[in-house]
Amino acid sequence: MILIADSGSTKTNWIGIKDEKIVFKSDSAGMNPSVFPKEVLTNTLKSNVDLVLHKDTIRQIYFYGAGCGTAIPKEKLASILNVFFMHSTIEIYEDSIAAIRSVTNKAGIVCILGTGSNCTLFDGKKAIQKIVSLGYSVMDDASGNYFGRVLLRDYFYHKMPLELAEKFEKSYNLNPDEIKQYLYNNDNPNTYLASFSKFLIDNKSAKYSQNIIKKGIALFIENQILQFTESSYLPIHFIGSIAYFLQDEIKKIAKEYSLKIGIFERHPINGLVNYHIKNK
Repeated sequence: MILIADSGSTKTNWIGIKDEKIVFKSDSAGMNPSVFPKEVLTNTLKSNVDLVLHKDTIRQIYFYGAGCGTAIPKEKLASILNVFFMHSTIEIYEDSIAAIRSVTNKAGIVCILGTGSNCTLFDGKKAIQKIVSLGYSVMDDASGNYFGRVLLRDYFYHKMPLELAEKFEKSYNLNPDEIKQYLYNNDNPNTYLASFSKFLIDNKSAKYSQNIIKKGIALFIENQILQFTESSYLPIHFIGSIAYFLQDEIKKIAKEYSLKIGIFERHPINGLVNYHIKNK
């Protein structure tokens, strides 16, 4: 059996395939090795009933994940997967490769806007990145954690319109001690921040929300997409929940930069299944 995983900081999609047919689909918590310690990653595997049930019959694993773009976290994840899946050969790729393989086999620019964000040029053969990401606290423009951070700051700086602030209070526990506990003492502050972005999406018609969305997307375009001169003529694809739910806004703002918009895909996993069946 072949196992394909598409993992972000918030959620991991798993699909087991045998003889070109799907044997099982399963979800677990995110497995970003740059964010989570070994114990958390191991427990995520052990708590998934489908993985435990099938782990001894899986022979090949293709793991695509956020936080897998540099050697140390990638090696950490590999050591955990090798112990759990003792009979498997394992290949680990960063999430940008999943994004590319799920939407195109031709030259284009592929962007991820989910819990985090990144941007990759695919020249038709290889993936090219010019910027090394420093993670959610410094970069990740237009991501879920970016928008969540903006909302929290505006609320506590009293910059959020009163009507929205009242709705915000009813939607979340905004006790300062609770927030600081999640931000500074828990394992996944980026996922926690991203949880607030749902409020922005649910209230995106408000002028306040539109201004935040426009600023975030413009930053992403200017800092990420425009780094590639090829952005003037190649199609630009978007992957992830933030991109999917804000695609109208992205299309509108991209038009101001004369960008050619391609495909929007919320979940890359289905495209990855097709890719691996086709290229078995």
